[in-house]
Amino acid sequence: MPADTVQNAAPQLIDPFARAITYLRVSVTDRCDFRCVYCMAEHMEFLPKRDLLTLEELDRLCTSFVELGVRKLRITGGEPLVRKNIMWFFERMGRHLGSGAIEELTLTTNGSQLARFAPQLAAAGVRRINVSLDTLDDDKFRRITRWGRLAQVLEGIEAAQKAGLRVKINTVALKGTNDAEIHRLVEWCDQFGMDLTFIEVMPMGEMGEEDRLDQYYPLSQLRQDLAARLTLTETDYRTGGPARYFRVEETGQRIGFITPLTHNFCESCNRVRLTCTGQLYMCLGQEDDADLRKVMRAGADDAVLKAAIREAITRKPKGHDFDYSRQEVHGQVGRHMSVTGG
Repeated sequence: MPADTVQNAAPQLIDPFARAITYLRVSVTDRCDFRCVYCMAEHMEFLPKRDLLTLEELDRLCTSFVELGVRKLRITGGEPLVRKNIMWFFERMGRHLGSGAIEELTLTTNGSQLARFAPQLAAAGVRRINVSLDTLDDDKFRRITRWGRLAQVLEGIEAAQKAGLRVKINTVALKGTNDAEIHRLVEWCDQFGMDLTFIEVMPMGEMGEEDRLDQYYPLSQLRQDLAARLTLTETDYRTGGPARYFRVEETGQRIGFITPLTHNFCESCNRVRLTCTGQLYMCLGQEDDADLRKVMRAGADDAVLKAAIREAITRKPKGHDFDYSRQEVHGQVGRHMSVTGG
């Protein structure tokens, strides 16, 4: 059946633990216009262009996943909006929304390019986005991102909302950096009608001078700090991702917590990650992968490509091994988050 006419394909990707894989996170580039201290080194060596999947290859791969029952696509990076001609890819993925083959096309971004691209994203069918923002303080923002400007991101968020996109803020909890302004972030998100999710820093890639243990602020402690002023009630609200959401009784807003370290969320994992180089990672916290770029560039037809995807899913583990116990990082993986996708 042609890809453009696929509708409501039943999930065909079932892992060894009977979990249906219906959510694909796709990194379209390892490049970024920021150098966030928990994500990459300041002087990164990015991948050569020949190693990256072309936009056409990304289209083919994502379409194969959709035909195998994936219902949600999240586009990530690096910063996805810095990739040349990226709107062509969003338009191609938008056709799967039009056919009913997928339920949602979303984006995680640092917000720097939203003022430029928000209307085009909305036109492609994107309805909500996640914006990574860790502080509302100009000086801290410069220190965290190294190269970023807070005003540019705030302008982008405003443009996204004007274009009709729902914005959720993702904030990485960083000890000694933004732990003193969590209440300010909650109040700011409520003021502008945005949900907020806090994320534990994860041991992904070498950071040079940055120390993971120095950065680590457990969300169990952050929740206690919030609960000193606010009443948090757990909800059954889900977006398909790993966050557990709570309602703030005083305001009605939602706050999510992604806790790969203090609360393992693997038991309900329905996700796999495709890197910008065509490696399929069945688990964020494991090194096992399937090289789908090699399959495609060897001339495989769609049937062979889908068989390679199915085989990879049979190797999806029950869970990851991230652990900060005993004051050393266990389960650390060597690749940078910018390669795997946020």
